[in-house]
Amino acid sequence: MSTTQQSTMRTAATPEQLVAYFEARLHAETDASDVHAAQKAGEDFVLVDVRSEEAWAQGRARGAVHMHYSEIEARAPKEIPAGTPVVVYCWSPGCNAGQKGALRFARLGYPVREMIGGFEYWAREGYPVENEAGRVEFPRDPTVGVVRN
Repeated sequence: MSTTQQSTMRTAATPEQLVAYFEARLHAETDASDVHAAQKAGEDFVLVDVRSEEAWAQGRARGAVHMHYSEIEARAPKEIPAGTPVVVYCWSPGCNAGQKGALRFARLGYPVREMIGGFEYWAREGYPVENEAGRVEFPRDPTVGVVRN
Protein backbone atom coordinates (compact mmCIF):
# COMPACT_ATOMS: atom_id res chain seq x y z
CA MET A 1 0.00 0.00 0.00
CA SER A 2 1.36 3.42 -0.92
CA THR A 3 1.90 6.05 1.72
CA THR A 4 -0.73 8.23 0.03
CA GLN A 5 -3.34 5.49 0.26
CA GLN A 6 -5.11 5.18 3.63
CA SER A 7 -6.14 1.81 4.95
CA THR A 8 -9.88 1.50 5.30
CA MET A 9 -9.25 -0.49 8.46
CA ARG A 10 -7.69 2.56 10.14
CA THR A 11 -10.77 4.65 9.47
CA ALA A 12 -13.21 2.30 11.19
CA ALA A 13 -15.62 3.74 13.71
CA THR A 14 -14.93 3.41 17.40
CA PRO A 15 -16.52 0.48 19.25
CA GLU A 16 -18.95 2.94 20.89
CA GLN A 17 -19.96 4.36 17.52
CA LEU A 18 -20.45 0.87 16.14
CA VAL A 19 -22.62 -0.16 19.09
CA ALA A 20 -24.82 2.91 18.62
CA TYR A 21 -25.06 2.30 14.87
CA PHE A 22 -26.03 -1.37 15.12
CA GLU A 23 -28.44 -0.74 18.00
CA ALA A 24 -30.16 1.95 15.94
CA ARG A 25 -30.46 -0.39 12.95
CA LEU A 26 -31.99 -3.13 15.11
CA HIS A 27 -34.57 -0.65 16.42
CA ALA A 28 -35.46 0.41 12.87
CA GLU A 29 -35.24 -2.90 11.01
CA THR A 30 -36.43 -6.47 11.28
CA ASP A 31 -36.38 -9.40 8.88
CA ALA A 32 -38.80 -11.93 7.43
CA SER A 33 -37.83 -14.62 9.93
CA ASP A 34 -38.50 -12.38 12.93
CA VAL A 35 -41.76 -11.07 11.45
CA HIS A 36 -43.00 -14.60 10.79
CA ALA A 37 -42.02 -15.69 14.32
CA ALA A 38 -43.85 -12.66 15.77
CA GLN A 39 -46.97 -13.55 13.76
CA LYS A 40 -46.84 -17.14 15.02
CA ALA A 41 -46.41 -15.89 18.59
CA GLY A 42 -49.47 -13.67 18.23
CA GLU A 43 -47.58 -10.44 18.82
CA ASP A 44 -49.59 -7.26 18.36
CA PHE A 45 -48.41 -5.40 15.25
CA VAL A 46 -49.63 -4.52 11.78
CA LEU A 47 -47.69 -5.75 8.77
CA VAL A 48 -48.08 -3.22 5.95
CA ASP A 49 -47.31 -3.86 2.29
CA VAL A 50 -46.45 -0.44 0.82
CA ARG A 51 -46.11 -1.61 -2.81
CA SER A 52 -48.42 -0.83 -5.73
CA GLU A 53 -51.89 -2.29 -6.16
CA GLU A 54 -50.55 -4.51 -8.97
CA ALA A 55 -47.80 -5.90 -6.75
CA TRP A 56 -50.28 -6.49 -3.91
CA ALA A 57 -52.59 -8.40 -6.28
CA GLN A 58 -49.74 -10.62 -7.42
CA GLY A 59 -49.05 -11.82 -3.89
CA ARG A 60 -48.24 -10.58 -0.42
CA ALA A 61 -47.11 -11.78 2.96
CA ARG A 62 -49.92 -13.57 4.76
CA GLY A 63 -51.57 -11.27 7.26
CA ALA A 64 -50.40 -8.05 5.62
CA VAL A 65 -52.61 -5.09 4.87
CA HIS A 66 -52.11 -2.96 1.79
CA MET A 67 -51.36 0.73 2.11
CA HIS A 68 -49.25 2.26 -0.63
CA TYR A 69 -46.66 4.50 0.94
CA SER A 70 -48.22 7.56 -0.72
CA GLU A 71 -51.49 6.89 1.16
CA ILE A 72 -50.08 6.49 4.67
CA GLU A 73 -50.70 10.03 5.94
CA ALA A 74 -54.34 9.92 4.86
CA ARG A 75 -55.20 6.33 5.77
CA ALA A 76 -53.09 5.24 8.73
CA PRO A 77 -54.68 7.49 11.39
CA LYS A 78 -58.12 6.18 10.36
CA GLU A 79 -57.20 2.50 9.99
CA ILE A 80 -54.40 1.76 12.47
CA PRO A 81 -54.81 2.82 16.11
CA ALA A 82 -52.18 5.28 17.31
CA GLY A 83 -49.31 3.57 19.09
CA THR A 84 -49.77 0.25 17.29
CA PRO A 85 -46.43 -1.21 16.22
CA VAL A 86 -46.09 -1.31 12.44
CA VAL A 87 -43.76 -3.28 10.17
CA VAL A 88 -43.54 -2.18 6.55
CA TYR A 89 -42.15 -3.92 3.49
CA CYS A 90 -41.73 -3.34 -0.22
CA TRP A 91 -40.37 -5.54 -3.03
CA SER A 92 -36.75 -6.30 -2.19
CA PRO A 93 -33.45 -4.94 -0.95
CA GLY A 94 -33.34 -2.93 -4.18
CA CYS A 95 -36.57 -1.07 -3.37
CA ASN A 96 -36.72 1.95 -1.08
CA ALA A 97 -40.52 2.17 -0.79
CA GLY A 98 -40.26 0.43 2.60
CA GLN A 99 -38.05 3.24 3.85
CA LYS A 100 -40.44 5.83 2.41
CA GLY A 101 -43.35 4.12 4.17
CA ALA A 102 -41.47 3.72 7.45
CA LEU A 103 -40.55 7.40 7.42
CA ARG A 104 -44.18 8.38 6.89
CA PHE A 105 -45.37 6.16 9.76
CA ALA A 106 -42.59 7.52 12.00
CA ARG A 107 -43.63 11.10 11.21
CA LEU A 108 -47.16 10.18 12.34
CA GLY A 109 -45.76 8.88 15.64
CA TYR A 110 -46.10 5.12 15.04
CA PRO A 111 -43.44 2.74 16.33
CA VAL A 112 -42.34 1.36 12.96
CA ARG A 113 -39.72 -1.00 11.57
CA GLU A 114 -38.80 -1.91 8.03
CA MET A 115 -38.71 -5.61 7.08
CA ILE A 116 -35.37 -5.81 5.29
CA GLY A 117 -35.36 -7.99 2.22
CA GLY A 118 -39.00 -7.12 1.60
CA PHE A 119 -41.47 -9.38 -0.13
CA GLU A 120 -38.67 -11.03 -2.11
CA TYR A 121 -37.05 -12.54 0.95
CA TRP A 122 -40.38 -13.33 2.59
CA ALA A 123 -41.24 -15.48 -0.43
CA ARG A 124 -37.72 -16.86 -0.97
CA GLU A 125 -37.55 -18.00 2.65
CA GLY A 126 -40.79 -19.93 2.19
CA TYR A 127 -43.13 -17.93 4.41
CA PRO A 128 -46.84 -17.93 3.50
CA VAL A 129 -47.79 -15.85 0.47
CA GLU A 130 -51.37 -15.17 -0.52
CA ASN A 131 -53.48 -13.21 -2.98
CA GLU A 132 -57.23 -12.87 -3.51
CA ALA A 133 -57.45 -16.48 -4.75
CA GLY A 134 -55.70 -17.90 -1.68
CA ARG A 135 -52.25 -19.32 -1.07
CA VAL A 136 -49.60 -18.68 -3.72
CA GLU A 137 -46.68 -21.07 -3.97
CA PHE A 138 -43.22 -19.67 -4.66
CA PRO A 139 -40.13 -21.87 -4.87
CA ARG A 140 -38.13 -21.81 -1.66
CA ASP A 141 -34.54 -20.71 -1.96
CA PRO A 142 -32.22 -22.78 0.27
CA THR A 143 -29.51 -20.13 0.01
CA VAL A 144 -31.51 -17.60 2.07
CA GLY A 145 -32.99 -19.71 4.83
CA VAL A 146 -33.77 -23.14 6.10
CA VAL A 147 -36.07 -25.06 3.78
CA ARG A 148 -39.07 -26.16 5.80
CA ASN A 149 -41.27 -29.09 4.87
